[in-house]
Amino acid sequence: MLLMKSLTSRELSFLVPCDCPTRNKMSAASAVLHAGGEEGQFPGCGNIVTFSQFLFIAVEGFIFEANFGRKKPAIPIRYYFIMVAMFFTVSVVNNYALNLNIAMPLHMIFRSGSLIASMALGVIILKKRYSVSKYTSIALVSLGIFTCTFMSAKQVASDSSLNEEDGLQVFLWWLLGIAALTFALLMSARMGIFQETLYKQFGKHSKEALFYNHALPLPGFLLLAPNIYHHAVLFSQSEPFQVPVIGLTLPIMWFYLLMNVVTQYVCIRGVFILTTECTSLTVTLVVTLRKFVSLIFSILYFRNPFTGWHWLGTAFVFVGTLMYTEVWNSLGPFLARWRKRPKEE
Repeated sequence: MLLMKSLTSRELSFLVPCDCPTRNKMSAASAVLHAGGEEGQFPGCGNIVTFSQFLFIAVEGFIFEANFGRKKPAIPIRYYFIMVAMFFTVSVVNNYALNLNIAMPLHMIFRSGSLIASMALGVIILKKRYSVSKYTSIALVSLGIFTCTFMSAKQVASDSSLNEEDGLQVFLWWLLGIAALTFALLMSARMGIFQETLYKQFGKHSKEALFYNHALPLPGFLLLAPNIYHHAVLFSQSEPFQVPVIGLTLPIMWFYLLMNVVTQYVCIRGVFILTTECTSLTVTLVVTLRKFVSLIFSILYFRNPFTGWHWLGTAFVFVGTLMYTEVWNSLGPFLARWRKRPKEE
């Protein structure tokens, strides 16, 4: 009963993740849009944000990549259905984990293990072998992000409707939530490996993958049509805003949404290009670093305390990134040539 009560008390949001943590971006986008509303009158707008982003990318891809449906995909479409199914599964499991007594700080911290999961599955599935420096770098980056996330996380108050008699049942649901997060973490890493193997087999087609991964899930938003329409009406009722330079006046929430869609398109386009050029582990590292920069930026922008632990975590991430990219090996020959130059002159 506790589970059913929890599930029915929350609105289900299908925040379909792409290779980068799109779900996190949707949450951030929702937060920005909430901030744009007066007195928090736009809670739960994640669905319309996600739908707008998917619709924009799908329409752009249908026109410029699929050539209005006349261009045959280079990668068989059945593989894209598999990818979308994996995206959908990870999304739903991650969302439902929040209904299983998993606090948001724990949810965020768990996701900092994506690098470890990607490396582990790469070793198990692809039989990859990494150098000691690679293992060390991934461990340092993961530890740094874990430290910063943990220190920035605020404790979430437990549900006041639960009494002591429900303690054991609550703990069991919490264990189920941990299992769900673990499954989603591993499934997300498996997605990256699946994409990597597809590109090796069929070639690099980042624009095509971007289009199909956003077009195929669109019918799923029909389940959320009432909620999307409701927020569209609320957005239209927001205060007017005059766009600089062009002088166009429109509701401010639609302007926020437009800016979010454009910036999200630039981001996800870059990530899909990255997936065709790099291994899944490297892509995960780049995306994880983006999350880290976003975390640090939010700390500074909102003037949250930046403690010694944050500096330590930042140092771990910085050193780990340098180790992974093997900057030292590249700098060695460069410095050697630089030192010899004065002598030659």
